[in-house]
Amino acid sequence: MGATAGAVWGRAEQQDFRSRVRGTLLGAAVGDALGAPVDGLDLDALRREHGAEGLTDLAPAHGRRGAVTHLTQLTLFSVDGLIRAQVRRDTGAWHPPTDLHRAYLRWAATQRDWGPDLRREEDGWLAREEWLYARRAAPRALLLGLGDATMGTPQAPKNPGERGPEAAARSAPFGLLVGWEPQLVAQLAVECAAQTHGHPGGYLTAGAYAVIVHGLARGESLDAAVQRALALLAARPGHEPVAAALQHALGAVRQGLPTADRVTELIGDAAAEGVLAAAVYCALVGEDVRHGLRLAVNHGGPSAAAGALTGGLLGALHGETALPPAWLAELEGRPTVLELADDFAMEMTQGPALHGPAGSSPGWLTRYPRA
Repeated sequence: MGATAGAVWGRAEQQDFRSRVRGTLLGAAVGDALGAPVDGLDLDALRREHGAEGLTDLAPAHGRRGAVTHLTQLTLFSVDGLIRAQVRRDTGAWHPPTDLHRAYLRWAATQRDWGPDLRREEDGWLAREEWLYARRAAPRALLLGLGDATMGTPQAPKNPGERGPEAAARSAPFGLLVGWEPQLVAQLAVECAAQTHGHPGGYLTAGAYAVIVHGLARGESLDAAVQRALALLAARPGHEPVAAALQHALGAVRQGLPTADRVTELIGDAAAEGVLAAAVYCALVGEDVRHGLRLAVNHGGPSAAAGALTGGLLGALHGETALPPAWLAELEGRPTVLELADDFAMEMTQGPALHGPAGSSPGWLTRYPRA
């Protein structure tokens, strides 16, 4: 798997890119945290608990306000794996799905271990963040898919019947590879999704989401980014439900004021493609980021995943400064998210100055070992 040469990075381009990287990762985490307290509640129960308007602000989940779930944890390890792939490329080894699989296995260790093992120098800095060792109700498909060292592939996927949205919800970072062609972004997201979600609906939705984020990070409109994803999906076996869900989302925009019932209808049986459709709809019709995220979590479905997917779209579209500051102030792990986002932006724009034939920064290789 190769990639095209990256853009020429002037200062303004670097600043815009960093804002979109921060926006994508923070937006996904905020959406996850907003939806976590009502995840899985039906609409009637949600309204009984939070009133007729539903959830309008962060609420306690996992013992605190602003807590994130396994969706944010895995998104961060996606970023870590992408940086490690770039660093390891210096050795002549270049197979990003393998680097992502190793990163996801490091996440899986956080769900088994009590805390970081400082003896494992090859883990890098992210796996030493103690807050990531919290167990946040990761579904069985994730734990089974990453339960041994065998890597699932689209030809031999793990959990071949799994259609849930979790693989898509960790795939926003692939869309931030703005120097890559969209079809390569889609392919990488699909290959990495098949490591836990082997149904075409699960892994093709991840590919579609990554391509949409990619378009937004490159400055396209959301509608144009969705159309590009639809065009790329068309050649892939099993794409029809994903394409139909995205078309349904675009059509719903013209059907009057947004409601929780319409979002619930788009989500359907909570398969990945329905949750992505709802996220696209909420991002298109939201008056601002706050309104879009509230729409995304107030329905009878997987609120954390819908919030994370929507937040990633809105953050990539508008950048970090559009996100609600009061929610960011309470977001669990915000320093880690920002540190990782800035490392990713620096690697993608200035990687040759950090590592390569001319010399490498020892500090960078300690953070992101080549092992």
